Amino acid sequence: MERDICLPALRDFISKQRACVCGMDFPFGLPCSLVKEPSWEEFVLFFSDRHQSPEDFKEACFADANGLELRRVTDEESKTPFSPYNLRLFRQTYFGIHYLLAPLVKEKSACILPMQQPLPEKPWIVEVCPASTLKQLGLYYDYRYKGPKEENRAARAKILDRLEAEGSLVMPTKALKSKVIDNKGGDALDCIIASIVAFHSCYDLIGSCLMRMPYTLEGYVYV
Repeated sequence: MERDICLPALRDFISKQRACVCGMDFPFGLPCSLVKEPSWEEFVLFFSDRHQSPEDFKEACFADANGLELRRVTDEESKTPFSPYNLRLFRQTYFGIHYLLAPLVKEKSACILPMQQPLPEKPWIVEVCPASTLKQLGLYYDYRYKGPKEENRAARAKILDRLEAEGSLVMPTKALKSKVIDNKGGDALDCIIASIVAFHSCYDLIGSCLMRMPYTLEGYVYV
């Protein structure tokens, strides 16, 4: 599967970086009430032993939450669309933690923030949510920017125009901008938004007040 190639390649790429920040669009943790380990690091390192598959992970979460879709404090604050184990999101949460975060933590080849101390000689990994960022910027329109329809394409173009006008982004060529607008799934635009958030998160990471509960156990969404 493509995932079996992409995730190890991404993990290898990150581990070789220095003095950088990477924004990842998947939940890094669960609500406190569903975490059985005393720390986030232990939660991540024991994640694969506790959950053998995405479906097993989802079912365990719903069982522990009495069938409810609980949300983290950061999900409420940043207005993320879903609970970490929502039917649309549980696979991303499972594979992201199992195949990306857990190996990086085990190998101590990156700092996952704000749950770990930011070390200057290692890459920093932060959780982002493009939808939450667009909401905060007032760019989350009534019609979705993901999709093949003309209104979806128009939304992508409008978002890029606004990001450029506000100085958050400079597209190097018109051809690249057109390519991003033409990307029907919106993944290219999501990557740009994630990069912007990762850049601005640097200002929040040094001496951050976010290194406290519940963020150090549940995770935190940078917007």
